[in-house]
Amino acid sequence: MGMGGPPPAKIHDAGRTLRQLLGRLRPELPLIAIVVLLGTGSVVLSVIGPKIIGNATNVIFDGIVGKMLPAGLTKEQAIALLQAHGKGQIAQMVSGMNVTPGVGIDFTALGQILLLAVAVYLFASVLMWAQGYLMAGVAQRTVYAMRRDVEAKLSRLPLKYFDSHPHGDVLSRVTNDVDNISTTLQQGLSQIVTSVLTVVGVLAMMLWISWLLALIALVTVPLSVVVTLLIARRSQRQFAAQWKWTGSLNGHVEEMHTGHALVQAFGRRARAREIFDEHNQKLYEASFRAQFLSGIIQPAIQFLANLNYVAIAVIGGYRVATGTMTLGDVQAFIQYSRQFTMPIMQIAGQMNLLQSGLASAERVFELLDAEEESSDVDTGARLGDVTGEVALEHVNFRYEPDKPLIDDFNLQVLPGQTVAIVGPTGAGKTTIVNLLMRFYDIDSGRIRVDKVNTAEIPRDEVRRAFGMVLQDTWLFAGTIRDNIAYGKEGATEEEVVAAAQAAHVDSFVRTLQKGYDTVLDEDASDLSSGQRQLLTIARAFLADPGILILDEATSNVDTRTEVLIQKAMAQLRRGRTSFVIAHRLSTIRNADTIVVMDGGKIVEQGSHAELLRREGFYYRLYNSQFTEAWSAEGNGQAPAAASHAPARA
Repeated sequence: MGMGGPPPAKIHDAGRTLRQLLGRLRPELPLIAIVVLLGTGSVVLSVIGPKIIGNATNVIFDGIVGKMLPAGLTKEQAIALLQAHGKGQIAQMVSGMNVTPGVGIDFTALGQILLLAVAVYLFASVLMWAQGYLMAGVAQRTVYAMRRDVEAKLSRLPLKYFDSHPHGDVLSRVTNDVDNISTTLQQGLSQIVTSVLTVVGVLAMMLWISWLLALIALVTVPLSVVVTLLIARRSQRQFAAQWKWTGSLNGHVEEMHTGHALVQAFGRRARAREIFDEHNQKLYEASFRAQFLSGIIQPAIQFLANLNYVAIAVIGGYRVATGTMTLGDVQAFIQYSRQFTMPIMQIAGQMNLLQSGLASAERVFELLDAEEESSDVDTGARLGDVTGEVALEHVNFRYEPDKPLIDDFNLQVLPGQTVAIVGPTGAGKTTIVNLLMRFYDIDSGRIRVDKVNTAEIPRDEVRRAFGMVLQDTWLFAGTIRDNIAYGKEGATEEEVVAAAQAAHVDSFVRTLQKGYDTVLDEDASDLSSGQRQLLTIARAFLADPGILILDEATSNVDTRTEVLIQKAMAQLRRGRTSFVIAHRLSTIRNADTIVVMDGGKIVEQGSHAELLRREGFYYRLYNSQFTEAWSAEGNGQAPAAASHAPARA
């Protein structure tokens, strides 16, 4: 009945969304027209079927009654004879029949009618199959093109779109919403067209057979709609509660499963079970009411249909007895009355599906209409072999127009230098990286690589000059070999192994049963965080970039693994210009230049020793990382970072 799914999302502009969806269907209009014609033909044949079966019933009934009448008489003589014997009711019935006194069932005519009925129903089924086949092609081609456009759109969206939209929401638009559109196009539209045509065709046949019985049948339609709406309104509230508590229960189970060790460690198992039981009870109650209420729709409609059947049978039987209607027409009418109610209920159910599909289409079109990255300005300038000279000249940038962030930023980096960028949270460190990679375009100023303005060359070429190792490791589902080779298209086995050896990956990979053919899942949960980080460094080795960006790549690993990663990164930085973003200041003491940022500006710049001698912002920032450790030691506790002494004035 279309009542068991989740409540459809709200549509902000149904008209605009429908026009956009129809625009997507425009290339398929010839096939859609054929689908409508096939649906019309199928419905016409299906509607004719009961009338043909009714004719077969008339042949049988006429033959039975005719056999009971004296042979040799005409129909008029037989009627007069019945009236003379006081059987006026039967005579009246015979007057409305096509009988030949003394002649039984005409099996030849009956066989021809039944063969015609079989042919009609068979052809109707073929047309319906063809309609479904063509509509499936229309839907899938439309969704295929939409999915392709969405994927292409994602590559053209600026980073700020992904920063301002939850990743789960974007993923849902690309997958769930597109699939929902496919279901709506394939099932909803063809079903609605077929149901509407069926209602019109059946109503026409009922009016043709008997306008009186048609009026009786029509009385039950508004009653059925009212009953459906009254029950559905209450059931939808319960379905909404069911989906709400389903989400709460699933979220609780996922949290408790993910943090199973912590739940046990803090002795919260009993409370976790209590919360589960509460959510489970609420879900049970909402689901019971939702299923019960939606389940009584069909019996209620069936009850009204049975009342309609009784009324048609009584009045139709009376009209047969009075000779104003044939038995076959009554039988056909009963079938039509059954066919009439179901399409209306189907339309009501498909409206829910259509509304849900339009809501999904609106979300997908919002993604497709989102503002894209500005087009590349290709002046013909190219980077060539990057030496690593980088200059930021009077750079200004803000994410929000009324919130300044980077203000008159200037930085000169020579080839091969290691530049550490440090500062408190929100100082703009990661923003500088985003601007270097042209994930965001600057508001004013210039960023030059090897004296070439990066705004005047394609973004892809700018990004090929850089290699990144981020704090959050990203590995995809595939083999270790594939994950390393992601850094260079067409990498050979020797290049992959060489990169792995340089990043200290080869040693632990060879201890695995399948070595480089070990398949990782999307989370690479079978590797430690340090091993995952080393794999990303191996990937950067293979890419062999001219400029390297390291974003807090050792913050989530143990000390021993940190040493390995530091060695790997030191080798990776050799001969390359490197930008290192660090919160743990002890890891960047050997940088050629340390850029200290605060509030989007460079407040200090120099080597580690120079900055400590100045006793300025960096001096305070550096010493603050060890204050807690030395305070703890003064209280008789082991220092948290005993290997590092605070800087001396």
